Amino acid sequence: MSEPNITRCAWCGTDPLYITYHDEEWGRPSHDDHHLFEMICLEGAQAGLSWITILRKRENYRQAFDNFDAERMVTYTPERIEALMQNPGIVRNNLKVRGFVKNARAFLAVQEEFGSFDAYLWKFVNNTPIVNRPATLRNIPTTSAESDAMSKDLKKRGFTFVGSTICYAFMQAVGMVDDHTKDCWRG
Repeated sequence: MSEPNITRCAWCGTDPLYITYHDEEWGRPSHDDHHLFEMICLEGAQAGLSWITILRKRENYRQAFDNFDAERMVTYTPERIEALMQNPGIVRNNLKVRGFVKNARAFLAVQEEFGSFDAYLWKFVNNTPIVNRPATLRNIPTTSAESDAMSKDLKKRGFTFVGSTICYAFMQAVGMVDDHTKDCWRG
């Protein structure tokens, strides 16, 4: 839906990759465990960087991390992690790379306990997306009571790079929170 005459949330600008992400993914409810796991990892990778940086590297991340197959990721050896640290297609931050593996372990434990990652995550919004429809970008919060609670619980369960701001961005990305601005065609 890259029609030039429609209004979108201002954050996506004119970059075709950003426009596609905005139009087809951001803010749409996801209940797919695989997608949810990928997004929690990628949002953590984004910490301290711009989302477009990670979005441009998304396919590289998928290749490097076995398409976010958590069962494979938990078997990564120190040698595999070192090889990932040499991969120029991803952000080569040791804590973030190791964090993906740590998150894979925690993800599998959550699936075991709750039956799915989806069932666990969506309880933070009572299984219903929070629709805000802010007037402008300035009116979009960076955290919420729900992201605070999610962050606290994810950390307790062994996840890393899941502060409240990262959790809020994750919630927006997977449609748990819909922050499309009032003037956006998706709003």
